[in-house]
Amino acid sequence: MEKQQLLDYLKEFLTPRRNKLFEEVLSKRTNFFTVVTQDVHQLHNTSAVIRSCDVFGIQNIHVIEECQPRRIDKEIAMGAQKWVDVNRYNSTKDCVSALRHKGYQIVATTPHGDGRNLEDFDISKPAAVFFGTEKNGLSEEVLEEADVHLKIPMQGFTESLNISVSAAIILQSITSRLRHSELTWQLTPEEKLEIELNWTKKCIKNSEQLVGDYKASR
Repeated sequence: MEKQQLLDYLKEFLTPRRNKLFEEVLSKRTNFFTVVTQDVHQLHNTSAVIRSCDVFGIQNIHVIEECQPRRIDKEIAMGAQKWVDVNRYNSTKDCVSALRHKGYQIVATTPHGDGRNLEDFDISKPAAVFFGTEKNGLSEEVLEEADVHLKIPMQGFTESLNISVSAAIILQSITSRLRHSELTWQLTPEEKLEIELNWTKKCIKNSEQLVGDYKASR
């Protein structure tokens, strides 16, 4: 109740258009699917994947950085990092464990082996879709832990796609099918409240001062 009252107060400092836009975007957001990148060397690729998450309504991305931490390329992400929650890990094991605890099946993307074709992927279960490095793909640890191996059918001589392209293709496919299904994929009211409050704070330059003033007046 307190968070809702605080949000109502802060929304007064946004334009009606911005408030309506938040409401519309939140109605299409989902945590049913989530995305994971593992030690992606090219910075612009992780940033581009974050952008795709925003475009296709994925609220959370999980970034594994066992090799070294990397900053988000804001020019490539085009501001998407403001609207998508970026969760960082320095251990693949910790990331997999955390996602399993939340009820996600682990889906490893790979062009090799007898993986399931994208059009045959079962969307009925919450899934964390893992994408690996440009050169070597996902680690053996992830491939062994995975419940499903997923691949994009390819008809040419080239056997792989850039990670950002692969992510966009897969996310467009599974989110489109999800939204046309009868599954309950929408955010919960509690999730919507938390996210909208966070977005609203980011859009107000002096939000911390306003929050402090509001709490002091209660």
